[in-house]
Parts: sequence; C-alpha cells; structure tokens
Amino acid sequence: MSIVSSDVPGFELPLRLLLAFRMLIDELHAELARQGHPDIRPMYGFVMQAIGPGGTTAVELGRTLGVSKQAAGKTIDTLERLGYVERTADPGDTRRKITRLTPYGLDALYRSARIFDTLRARWASELGEDRLRALESDLRKMTPANLWRLDTPGWFGSL
Repeated sequence: MSIVSSDVPGFELPLRLLLAFRMLIDELHAELARQGHPDIRPMYGFVMQAIGPGGTTAVELGRTLGVSKQAAGKTIDTLERLGYVERTADPGDTRRKITRLTPYGLDALYRSARIFDTLRARWASELGEDRLRALESDLRKMTPANLWRLDTPGWFGSL
C-alpha cells in the first residue's frame, strides 16, 4: 500500500466542500430573506423537499429525514406556524394527518431554485463554464447518483 504525498492535507477537501456548501446556502438564505422569506432556515429546505408536492405524514417525514417522529413533528409545528405547511386530514384515513406545502412554502422552493440558478451562473462567470462543468462532472463521479438524499438532518444529529 502506497500513500501519495501531497502539499494539501487530506482534511482540507471535506472542509473546502463544506465551506462551498455553506457559502451557497448562506447566500441563498440572504436572498430568500430579501424576497419575502426571512424566517426560512437551511434545514427547512430539506424538510420541505421531503414533504414534496403530495404531502406526507410526520412518521413518513421522520423516516425520510432519518429523525424521530417527534423531531419531525416539532419541525412541522414550526413550519406550520411560519406558514410554509398546513396539516389536513387524510381523505383515506381520518386518523392520519397529512402535511402539505402551502402556496407560501411552494413559493420558497420556487425562489430557491431560481436563486441557485443565479448562484451557479455567478460561479460559472468566476471560474469559467468549462471548469465549473468539469467540477460538477467530477463530483458526480465521486458521489452517489441520488441527488435528493434528504436524510442529512438525521445524519447531522437532529433537527
């Protein structure tokens, strides 16, 4: 087994990736605040993506996010209070509550997508489109195919 020597310590790669992620997310949230969503937090994006257009229950949401039903329920409570989601009775089983995105929640997701497009365009302008495409291609090679791995809240520890 040979160890490749490098000027750059191995721990820098994950830290640089995390810093890039953090920069993009911070810029996204600053712009979302300017566009009428001042209360949205980074973790809420994972939650709202997991709820999806069809809605979900707290149990299903917790399973998708890798957190307990109680943690998912607390986050649903917060998002409901902020106007991003609403709870309705399941038409197939009135004992179950379905959490759905409100028009305000859908607006936040729509604006997020547009803002991410703008941020990507800025990176392409700064780095060059070819270099950015190469970086994205390399990251695709090194990461799982499923972009929408939503269990990050559970992986980080809790909501």
